[in-house]
Amino acid sequence: MLDFAFAQSSAPHGSSPWSALLFQLFFLIFLLAIFYFLLIRPQQKARKRHQEFLAKLKKGDRVVTSSGIIGTVVEVGEDTVSLKVDANTRITILKEYISGYHREKEEEKS
Repeated sequence: MLDFAFAQSSAPHGSSPWSALLFQLFFLIFLLAIFYFLLIRPQQKARKRHQEFLAKLKKGDRVVTSSGIIGTVVEVGEDTVSLKVDANTRITILKEYISGYHREKEEEKS
């Protein structure tokens, strides 16, 4: 008799199609927020820092390019930079390919 009573009970609360849709919507928003804060936002910050670095670039700075060439800035143009890499060798590269300042290790200075 008791088994028959449990078989006739109604469906549990919150099992409507709207609640399932709301759960999926909140889950999707949650995933998009995680994606934004873990991938997109840090990349935008890094790009902004690199653009500020390139704007502050001046003659005499010792820099390294993305291909590993180390040189001293001789001339800064709008889109290009001339680097002195040896006594009589100058190369012109695009600004965006300068990775950062070259910092020599402490052992090399000694």
